Amino acid sequence: MSTQHSPAPSPEHRTGVGRAAGPGATSTALIDLAEEYSAHNYHPLPIVVAQAHGAWMTDVEGRRYLDLLAGYSALNFGHGNARLIDAAKRQLDLVTLTSRAFHNDRFAPLCEQLAELAGMEMVLVMNTGAEAVETAVKTARKWGYEVKGVPDGQARIVVAAGNFHGRTTTIVSFSTDEEARRHYGPYTPGFDIVPYGDAEALRAAITDDTVAVLLEPIQGEAGVLVPPPGYLPEVRRITRERDVLFVADEIQSGLGRTGRTFACEHEGVVPDMYVLGKALGGGIVPISAVVSSRAVLGVFAPGEHGSTFGGNPLACAVALEVLEILRSGEFQQRSADLGDHLHRELTSLVGQSVTAVRGRGLWAGVDIDPAHGTARDVSQALLHRGVLVKDTHGQTIRIAPPLVISKDDLEWSLDQLRAVLA
Repeated sequence: MSTQHSPAPSPEHRTGVGRAAGPGATSTALIDLAEEYSAHNYHPLPIVVAQAHGAWMTDVEGRRYLDLLAGYSALNFGHGNARLIDAAKRQLDLVTLTSRAFHNDRFAPLCEQLAELAGMEMVLVMNTGAEAVETAVKTARKWGYEVKGVPDGQARIVVAAGNFHGRTTTIVSFSTDEEARRHYGPYTPGFDIVPYGDAEALRAAITDDTVAVLLEPIQGEAGVLVPPPGYLPEVRRITRERDVLFVADEIQSGLGRTGRTFACEHEGVVPDMYVLGKALGGGIVPISAVVSSRAVLGVFAPGEHGSTFGGNPLACAVALEVLEILRSGEFQQRSADLGDHLHRELTSLVGQSVTAVRGRGLWAGVDIDPAHGTARDVSQALLHRGVLVKDTHGQTIRIAPPLVISKDDLEWSLDQLRAVLA
C-alpha cells in the first residue's frame, strides 16, 4: 500500500478557495467547492441556503423556497424562532460551557422540566440523537446486568427491521439498510432484528437475556411507516410480562411532530425510556436526552458515562424555552389540524402518480409510482418550483414542514406537488 501523500496546496490555491467562498459567491461555485473539499457522505439537492425564517429559506441568489423537511424535525418550531433565538442570545452573554465538572444554573431546571413533560423521573443529557441512542443501549445493558440479573456480556436488545437510530458503529450494526451498514464491520453483537409491526415476532425473539426492545413509534427514514393499530400497546404488554425495557426512539417523531407531544401518546402507551433529540435544540444547538425512571437511570455512578458538551448551559437554555413552547400545546394542535388537511389532500393523489401515503400529523411519506420517475426526480422538480422535500429509499418523498407553516403556504406547496405529478 502506498504511503505517499499529496503535496500541500499552494498559498495561491488557498487564496483562490477563499475568494470562491466569499461574499457574492454563486450557488454553483459553492457547490463545486463543497464537492472538491467535503467528503461525499451526503447527496444534497443543488441549493445553497443563506437565510431562513419561519418555514421559508432563501438561497445565495435570493430565491425563496418553502421548507417541507424542517431539518428532519429538528426545526419543528421554525427557522429563526424569535423566542428560541432570544433565549440563545441571553445565554451567550452569560456562560456557554462549563463541562459537567461543575454545575450550571440551566441544567437542573431542564432535567426537572423535561422529566415532568415526559411523566418520568430522571434525565441524562447528551448532544446528538445518535449519542442518545448509544446512551439508551448502554443504559439498558447496565440495567440488565445490575437489576435484572442477566449474566455479564450476554445482554441482548430486540430492534426492528427498517430502523434508523443513527450512524455510529454500534447503531449501524443492527441496521438493515445495506447502504448505511456496508464496510463498517466488524459489527457490534447483541441485537436481534424482527419485522416492524409484528408483535408475535417480537415476542418470539425475547429470551431471558433480553434487556430491551428499541423501536421508533413511527419509522422516519424507512418512509414514515406507522405501525398497525394496537402494535405499540402489545409491545408494552409483552415487555412488562418479560421484564424487558421498552425504549421509544422519539428523536424524529417526538415534541409535536405527530400532533401529540410524543407519538406514543396516539396509542396511549408510556415506554420505560424516551430517547429525544432534534427539536429539543430548537434548530439552534444540538441537545439530546434519555428520559426514564429512577430505577433505570439510577444505575449510573459518577464516571461511568458522560460528555464534555452534554448539558451545556447554552443548549439547556434553548431547550428550556422549547419545553415552555410545548407546554402551551399550540404546536401539537397545529400539527394535528394541519396534518389532517395534509393527509386528506395527499391521499386524494393516490392513483395519480402516487401509490401510497403514510404518516401522522405534519409528517408524511409519499410513494411515487415508478412510472412517473424516482422520488429524487420529484424532489428536483419541486425544487425548481420553490418547494424543498427529500427522497428516501428510491421512491418515497418525505414531507415534514416546520409546525409554524401557514395553511395557505401548505396548500401552495400541495399545488406544486400536484403540478409536478400531473
